[in-house]
Amino acid sequence: MPTGRRSAGAVYVVLMGLAVLFVGPFFWLVLAALKTRDEWAAVPTRILPRAAQWENFVHALTDINFPAYAVNSLFLSTLYATLITASSAAVGFGFARLRGRGKQGLFLVLVSTMMLPQILTLLPTYVLFAKLGLVNTYWPWVLWGAAASPYLIFLFRQFFAAIPRELEDAAIIDGCGWGRIFAGIFLPLSRPVLLTSFLLSFTWTWGDYIAPALLLDVDHTTLSVAITAWYRDPHGNAIPTVQAAAAALYVLPSLLIFLFAQRYFIRSVVASGVKG
Repeated sequence: MPTGRRSAGAVYVVLMGLAVLFVGPFFWLVLAALKTRDEWAAVPTRILPRAAQWENFVHALTDINFPAYAVNSLFLSTLYATLITASSAAVGFGFARLRGRGKQGLFLVLVSTMMLPQILTLLPTYVLFAKLGLVNTYWPWVLWGAAASPYLIFLFRQFFAAIPRELEDAAIIDGCGWGRIFAGIFLPLSRPVLLTSFLLSFTWTWGDYIAPALLLDVDHTTLSVAITAWYRDPHGNAIPTVQAAAAALYVLPSLLIFLFAQRYFIRSVVASGVKG
């Protein structure tokens, strides 16, 4: 067998192994959702259920107000994703195309903030929002979205920096201002990055548990908090199989988003890495 084919075969084997590694937890979650409580707690662990308990999914949808919490998550994720994509694109454009003293140093400071774990700023942020009276509202996500994201700014900055300067010069000669150049030329060209930014920030908020648990009350909270808190039996004990069913339904939108939008992720990452 030629060396090239052997190398390609080895690569495929490694990729298949990684695929199983990453997809395995989701399949394990689905299997847990199809078990009885006794099978779930059995020692040694049973991999397959004796009979699929599809009613666990029915309980997941009916034991709590699943649609209402899903709407809360959808609204909050869409609001945050829209705002942070717009603000990050504007800041990324400024770093890529505008001239100013100290721009490179400021950009390095901005990028360095990506190394700070979010958990470090969560408590001071909560205290700040509590003093401003914004707890139990969606205003924190509005402010976070308007403040942009260092990672998304970096993504947009790299993409905008790779666009030929001749387009910008021609627009300036025609009398366009920077706002019109940004909205009329750069944004239409950056649709893959815009979609990637929106989907990434949407899934960040959709999957977030800590911030909604701290900042929102029972009526306004998201599906992630509801799943962990309110599937209980009459004795107040958690029902892990129903929680697993609800979690499988909760994860499904993120998986579908990635499957249908993966080409845009790849295209935006490749385009953003063309020029530093």
